[in-house]
Amino acid sequence: MLNSILGFFSQDMGIDLGTANTLVYVKNKGIMVREPSYVARHKRTGAVLAIGSEAKLMAGKTPQAIEAVRPLRDGVIADYDAAEAMLDYYIKLVHRSSPWIARVPRPKVIVGIPSGVTEVERRAVQEAAISAGAREAYLVEEPMAAAIGAGLPIDEPRGQMIVDIGGGTSEIAVLSLGGIVLNKSLRIAGDELTEAIIHFARVKYGLLLGDASAEEVKIKIGSAEADPGIKDLQAVVRGRDLQNGLPKSLKFTGNEIREAIGPTLQQIVRAVMDVLEETPPELISDIIEHGITMAGGGSLIRGIDKMVSSATQMPVWVTDDPMTAVARGCGKLLSDERLLKKVKVGARIKY
Repeated sequence: MLNSILGFFSQDMGIDLGTANTLVYVKNKGIMVREPSYVARHKRTGAVLAIGSEAKLMAGKTPQAIEAVRPLRDGVIADYDAAEAMLDYYIKLVHRSSPWIARVPRPKVIVGIPSGVTEVERRAVQEAAISAGAREAYLVEEPMAAAIGAGLPIDEPRGQMIVDIGGGTSEIAVLSLGGIVLNKSLRIAGDELTEAIIHFARVKYGLLLGDASAEEVKIKIGSAEADPGIKDLQAVVRGRDLQNGLPKSLKFTGNEIREAIGPTLQQIVRAVMDVLEETPPELISDIIEHGITMAGGGSLIRGIDKMVSSATQMPVWVTDDPMTAVARGCGKLLSDERLLKKVKVGARIKY
């Protein structure tokens, strides 16, 4: 009874609690929050000063008394207090549109998590959601949520393959009959691509880049394969010269960024091949017919679909708006109790 009352006064939501970005899908409204997973707080008092985009702008620029942290690393909670503060902020932010119910927001929450996390890591996510104000918290593995968000018929007796490249993990899974037949959670994804660019600049040019600069150049000119029809892209980066400590600017080309991120992308492709090698023949034939679906921010890297297709000799397609696939999948489950019971991980936690 209390649950029904709380549900009437709350807006249920699906959350993609990502290493790089947090997205919140509100039932019947769509994506309402799309923010970087950053929290800025006072070191001594622990007081939260900023969350999301504002906190990300502070990263690397804070005085000694303030720190800008990422609550998640490799897809799991690394800083529980910061993760709870971030969830609490977004839950209240969504409910601000209705001031008279915003005082006691108690939504049902479905959170996407990496498929390779431990029971302790799963429990931490659920407890953080409950502490942040959720009345019920369910967990769904990210490849399953991404497949639902991409509109794949996961309930059918047919093999589906999803590759979700996020900020902290790359999730590779073969699905059939509403379950995961095979999966691999690789803690190599967007963050490692950024680190590869930082390492490349340091080793080849003696240039120390910050995370934000490396990420910017990755998004601007990063690619998996050269496109003969497009002129090689260029971008100027600024950092510190390791020899004299002075500011230094360099112009990077698309070829150089491909050289930097190529080995990391090959590890992801190798993981896709490993999963395919273990897939039963009946499901392989379905995947050959219908192709591999890619989601997540990493699938936006130019040419990565062609790289995977070339390695696997299978058709590959990137879902529409791949960055929101997990959040949209969690959002769809809010309206489908039958499917939620089938795909949820572990038991729900109630407020």
